[in-house]
Amino acid sequence: MGEIVGAALVAHVPTIVMPERERRALNGGEDISLVAGLARIRREYLDRLEPDTIVVLDTHWFTTFEHCITAHERRKGHFTSDELPRGMSAVPYDVPGDPELARAVAEVGEQTEGTWVHATDDPYIAIHYPTVNLLGHLQGSERWVSAGICQTGEVDDFLLFGEVLAEAVRRVDRRVVLLASGGMSHRFWPLRQLRAHESSDPAHIITPEARAADERVLERLLVGEHAAVIDSMPEYRAVSPEGRFGHYLIMVGALGGRACRATGTQCSEYESAVGTGQVHVFFERPEGGWSA
Repeated sequence: MGEIVGAALVAHVPTIVMPERERRALNGGEDISLVAGLARIRREYLDRLEPDTIVVLDTHWFTTFEHCITAHERRKGHFTSDELPRGMSAVPYDVPGDPELARAVAEVGEQTEGTWVHATDDPYIAIHYPTVNLLGHLQGSERWVSAGICQTGEVDDFLLFGEVLAEAVRRVDRRVVLLASGGMSHRFWPLRQLRAHESSDPAHIITPEARAADERVLERLLVGEHAAVIDSMPEYRAVSPEGRFGHYLIMVGALGGRACRATGTQCSEYESAVGTGQVHVFFERPEGGWSA
């Protein structure tokens, strides 16, 4: 029987794939902590936990009528971001997939009332940088699968899809790590002001209210108060969390939802990315299970 052995909220911002000298130039001579944080996740968690498959909950893959998950044997090619082609251009990627797990997710979805899941192996479907930007830092010998964020989903829809995902993992012989790839509060500075706010210092978060909301959520994640985070979604959405915070909600849904008690380890500083809140937090499966 398969199991989810770890999970993380991770940032995927374009700066993590910039050359170090350029990162430092934007950040007063200091490097951003997000890069070292990803190296720590690879070294301290992924290398030790040895997952068979990594599932990325990708906040740039917006779906509408159903939850979608990739079912390719392999995805290989070059990625150029339509959002920022100057910084992410012709990036090579080569990702072995896990069609068995993806098909199991779709099968469990079909058997679950109130949700819809589509597993796609279409060779032309786009790949997005919340997946691609992690590869150079985190990719090992694991299979990689991406799942989208349904833009019509509500809190309970994301939690339910997480339950579907967890049940599919149980049905296949896999050790899985979930990566909720996305930010916290997610509003950018206006274009004419943006270049004055490229430092990672959280003083550059778009508003004091957004920073305070992020810090409340982060504090709860670190002590395992996931029910409080879930229940705070109506208020938190006032500061526009990335992807409706669906990446986190799917992840925590797979870990037991409101019953999840896993405490987080902060693997980076809380940083700004041109006004948005970013952080890495890793959750390791407690000895008694995710809800212990």
